[in-house]
Amino acid sequence: MLTPSSNTILEPTTMAMLQDLPQATAHFARLRVTEISLSENGLAQFDHPRFLAAAELLADAKCRTIAWNGTSAGWLGFRHDEELCRRIEATTGARATTSILANNDLFRRHGVEDFGLVTPYTDDVQARILENYADAGFRCRSERHLGIRDNFSFSEIPEAEVAGMCRQVAADGARAISIVCTNMRGAALAARLEDELDVTIYDSIAVVVLRSLELAGLDPRQVRGWGRVFDLS
Repeated sequence: MLTPSSNTILEPTTMAMLQDLPQATAHFARLRVTEISLSENGLAQFDHPRFLAAAELLADAKCRTIAWNGTSAGWLGFRHDEELCRRIEATTGARATTSILANNDLFRRHGVEDFGLVTPYTDDVQARILENYADAGFRCRSERHLGIRDNFSFSEIPEAEVAGMCRQVAADGARAISIVCTNMRGAALAARLEDELDVTIYDSIAVVVLRSLELAGLDPRQVRGWGRVFDLS
C-alpha cells in the first residue's frame, strides 16, 4: 500500500480487515501528502515519480500487488491513476490498482449507475470529483462534504458524523454510497449502515483491499464483517 504520509486510519483498518487471512500480509510505504486542494502545491503531491520511487521499495519486499491507497484521481481524473498503474507494473512487475480505480471497477461489476457521495473535501475538490464521475457515466444522486482541506484532520471526524452524512444521502434515494477518502472513519461503519439503510457502502479503504486481494490471487470473500462489497466480489 502506497500511503499518504498524514493518514492514520488506513493502516490499522487494512490490518484489521486482513486479520483472519493468514495467507495475506500488508506492507506500507508513505508519501508526503498533507493537504487536499486544487492549489499548485496540493496537486504536485501526486506527481508520478514520487509514487514510483516508493513502489520500488515495496517491490523489494516481493509484494504481489502494489496499490495507491488514496483518492487523488477523484479530482485529478481517472486517467491519472490508470497511467500510474501502468508505470508501477512496468517498473516493479507487481500488479497495481488504486482506491478510485477499485471503486469504479466495482461500480461497473455491480451495475451501479447512480450513487451517493460522502467526502470530507472542499467545495472545489468535490465539484471536480462529481464532474469526473459524470464524464465516466455515473450519476451522483446525492452528496455531502465537509469543506476540510487538511488531510490529517480527516481522521478526527467522528464516526457519528460520517454515519450521519451517509444517512442523509440514503434519504435522498442513494442505494450505493461511496465514502471517498482513505483517512476517514467509514469502513468500520459499512456493515451496520448497510443493514440499517439497505444500501451498499463503497469505502475507499475497503475497495482497494478487496481489489488488491483479487490481484494477488486471493478470494476477498474471506474478509468478513466489513460490508457487502466483499460478499458481492
